[in-house]
Amino acid sequence: MKLYTIETGNFKLDGGAMFGIVPKSIWNKTNPADEKNLIDLGMRCLLIEDGDRLILIDTGIGNKQDDKFFSFYYLFGDFSLDISLAKHGFNRDDITDVFLTHLHFDHCGGAIKYNAEKDFLEPAFKNATFWTNENHWDWAVNPNPREKASFLKENILPMHESGQLKMLSLPKVGEDRITNTPLGFDVLYVDGHTEKQMLPMIMYKGKKIVFVADLIPTVGHIPLIYVIGFDTRPLITVEEKGKFLEEAVENDYILFFEHDSIHELATLKRTEKGIRLDETFSFSEVFG
Repeated sequence: MKLYTIETGNFKLDGGAMFGIVPKSIWNKTNPADEKNLIDLGMRCLLIEDGDRLILIDTGIGNKQDDKFFSFYYLFGDFSLDISLAKHGFNRDDITDVFLTHLHFDHCGGAIKYNAEKDFLEPAFKNATFWTNENHWDWAVNPNPREKASFLKENILPMHESGQLKMLSLPKVGEDRITNTPLGFDVLYVDGHTEKQMLPMIMYKGKKIVFVADLIPTVGHIPLIYVIGFDTRPLITVEEKGKFLEEAVENDYILFFEHDSIHELATLKRTEKGIRLDETFSFSEVFG
């Protein structure tokens, strides 16, 4: 197995929205805001090469929306999904599986592209199977008012219409919230941010790497109550995050950050103030 970081681009969001009840005087130290109160965020994906499989975890925002849509998110930087794939010797047609942690536009927008010649929306990965789960799919195609602006039908419905969509099995009531998958890694299900968000847990060179997605968007969000304002069930997030942080410290997990524009990987440590950041590093620094 080999893992590759896939940088798909950077964007900006309101810092207050990203930190909820935490005062700006605190979060501004780790995630400094600009004059519009916006903070820098990444859309970092992960590519897993495992035998004949090439699995992409999340896809970034994509490029099919109009200028008005993108103007709300202040995209910046030179990264793109295609450039990042090419850097490692791959292209979209090589991808066999696209695993989507959840179906918010900044995580799945790149899964679907607009074919101008046919005036048609189609999968951006023609040879790939798209993976989600039934509970989250139903939640996304019948969105609540709070998340409606994040679940865009043009990002979601073409997956099903193409016949390339498959559903992962959910843990049964009373079972462990971690399940294995046919993709060769385990998944941790969490419900605070959105219904049945899926966090991949990958064994790699003797270490467990957890793709923490929107449970812990950046290193600035590691403290327990630093929960983003977009979460639909913030108290559940706190409970889920507390359990995860304890497990991460006890088992020496390495966290992979999707939305931290600077830091790729990190470890945690226990302190007098609770569980905090230990070290940050990149794949090349740890795994060569």
